Amino acid sequence: MRNLIESVPGTLLQLFEALRRQFCDADFIARHRVRTQNFTRQRQLTFPVVMLFILQKTVKSIQRHLHEFFNELAQGELFEPLTAGAVTKARAKLKHTAFVELNEATVVPWIYQGERARTLKHWHGHRLLGIDSSLLRLPNSAQLREQFSMVEVSNQSGSTGTRYPEARMSVLYDLLNRVGLDGRLEPSSLGEVDLGIAQLSKARAGDVLINDRGFSGYRYLAWHHRLGLHHISRCSRASFAAAQEMFRMNRAGRSKVVRLMARPEERAELRELGLPLELVVRFVGVRLPTGELEVLATSLLDEQEYPTGEFLEVYHYRWGHETFYGVLKGRLDLENFSGQTSEAVRQDFHAALLLCNLETILVEPAEAQLRQDSLEDKSRKQVNRAVAFHALKDQLIELLYSEVPTQRVIEKLQRLFVGSPVSVRPERKPPRRKPSFARSYHFQRRARKIVF
Repeated sequence: MRNLIESVPGTLLQLFEALRRQFCDADFIARHRVRTQNFTRQRQLTFPVVMLFILQKTVKSIQRHLHEFFNELAQGELFEPLTAGAVTKARAKLKHTAFVELNEATVVPWIYQGERARTLKHWHGHRLLGIDSSLLRLPNSAQLREQFSMVEVSNQSGSTGTRYPEARMSVLYDLLNRVGLDGRLEPSSLGEVDLGIAQLSKARAGDVLINDRGFSGYRYLAWHHRLGLHHISRCSRASFAAAQEMFRMNRAGRSKVVRLMARPEERAELRELGLPLELVVRFVGVRLPTGELEVLATSLLDEQEYPTGEFLEVYHYRWGHETFYGVLKGRLDLENFSGQTSEAVRQDFHAALLLCNLETILVEPAEAQLRQDSLEDKSRKQVNRAVAFHALKDQLIELLYSEVPTQRVIEKLQRLFVGSPVSVRPERKPPRRKPSFARSYHFQRRARKIVF
């Protein structure tokens, strides 16, 4: 196997060396501890150790994870075992904002600045972003019942008398480059559109937001106009009159530019928010492989620059958002939270988002190597994402909290990524089977593979 260290960019080494320093930086620790006296005494569960323990989230019991974690830290020496209760007390001193700052102030800026930015994928020079939400079932603790929304469990016979707390997570996601730009965790009673509007400020002028149905109301589109953003939004059959007309015609490959006027009952609120009372929008009809017609509303009006024929493919990129949530809730088993407090739940969520971005960054050199190696193969090779997360979690302490040269750790990870690829076969499209509760139960209990 070719030595991959030559393909590891120097800027990548600089990023992880900077992360190592930031984990132990006094100012960073001071910003993200609950009280000034927290993490001032030299104990086993120091600030960076607690952060790494959370970032290495596992579905194993906390006690077993503790033993394995400190055994690795001790590097073969005897260590003083700790209890799960000690971790609970230590993480209560840590703010989840530590993970947010690492992601938004260090990792994401590194991705979009300098030489690295030139290698990123774009569509007609635009970043393609998505905003979508997903519901999370939380541990049934008193604090979470108080701070999040309660959901009543019912079946075919009606209410079962069981209730549980539920949260809504929403991520602003770069669909082409697999980067989580901003993550929010709020009560599920907060609407996904209002949560999405709050996240639009994290995008930058010129970005194109690809939105699912439900994100095509006038107020939501008007916010794009105010912030200098573009949108491609899937319309429902009961949305704007122009979209309804295109559905009735049932003809794909057509587009129509219309002027939308705000409804009279909305105008006072829109004026107060400084939003426009009219918008110029282009409606595009596309035909899905199933034969169904879909209508997209977009602010990209120029037919010559943005041909109608491209919109089916570009809207399909939104599926990357669904698979990203599949990684969070499936592979990483996010809903198997490691604590029962509001802060613990937020720590797990933001740590998972940071971990996903680190995985995206680290697999890139290996992906480039696999593309080159499989040019003459029948099927293109790519990194196995489950293997990548396993390897990253396993090497996390060496990567972010050790004296082992960063270059050596990243080279080891590259070898692990390249050594177990998967083949990409886009021509394979197995037919979808009718949903079955029995098959779903079997998959969740016996077939689903989780990253430990």
